[in-house]
Amino acid sequence: MAPLPKTMKAVEIDETGGVEVLKYRDVPVPEPKAGQLLVKNDVAGINYIDTYFRSGLYKPPTFPYRLGRESAGTVIALGPSSADANYYGIKEGDHVICLSEATYAQYSAVPAVKTLKIPSGVSSETACAAFLQGLTALTMIRESYAVQKGDWILVHAAAGGTGQWLVRLLHATGAKTIATASTDEKLALAKKLGADVLVNYSNEDVKAKVMEATGGKGVAAVFDGVGKTTFDLSLDCLARKGTLASFGNASGAVPPFAIARLSGKNIKLLRPTLFQYIDTREELEHYVNEMFGLIKEHNWEVPVHKVYPLSEAGTAQEDLTGRKTTGKLLLKP
Repeated sequence: MAPLPKTMKAVEIDETGGVEVLKYRDVPVPEPKAGQLLVKNDVAGINYIDTYFRSGLYKPPTFPYRLGRESAGTVIALGPSSADANYYGIKEGDHVICLSEATYAQYSAVPAVKTLKIPSGVSSETACAAFLQGLTALTMIRESYAVQKGDWILVHAAAGGTGQWLVRLLHATGAKTIATASTDEKLALAKKLGADVLVNYSNEDVKAKVMEATGGKGVAAVFDGVGKTTFDLSLDCLARKGTLASFGNASGAVPPFAIARLSGKNIKLLRPTLFQYIDTREELEHYVNEMFGLIKEHNWEVPVHKVYPLSEAGTAQEDLTGRKTTGKLLLKP
């Protein structure tokens, strides 16, 4: 194997703010520690959480801070051996998908415990496009609210990356999905993926459409990645004993509210994050195997909106937050 370069390209921030704080720069290639793998990234995923750290909604632990939460590529090296280092059968040359920070880069030192081999025949683009958002949707319909066949479920931003996964997974489960989006074109995509009722929130009354579809009862659960602007609406659309999984802040953080509001219908409210559902190796393997199994079983095409050069991370984040996209956004280092 040719010797590794000393430096690489990466995207970091030295302060929080708009996309202008993103710096495409030369940095040292990381050295993997015990229990880590050095991966040459083919692609890295772009997610809303990256924009939260960049904007300051979430506080970066240190500066400079390198963005990113997932990547797919090839293992170049393993960290040093030790009694505590477990590499889970992964070796140099393996094609892998990684759940790791600091993936807006040509190379990443990633934890082996959060890295899995990509099944044969699956590309880096497909694996990375499915990984974080697909797992988010899958864990929510299994654990945030255990969806049953016949349940009415409301999904906001149904044409977004996670929204598309929710719609197709709910359809495969046998649930009945009410999908909201901002344009008829996005709703047509949700319909193609299996949504039963379509609501254009730009010109339609979402609550009225929900109550019409459910005979006035409301939905068993709402999966809401929008946040501030939809939170009250989501509560209003729930049935008695319904569940609101508020999992994102696309429109801003949900402001504080009186917990007594939940008692009127005995509502359950969660603020789930994927990482707490796949904290152990066993949990991660379980859901990744189920996800790839479902993709193969249903022959699903994994939606990729666009692959951007790493140097255009700012444009990609603007497109994401500007609701100009459907499907996954990827960076190519």
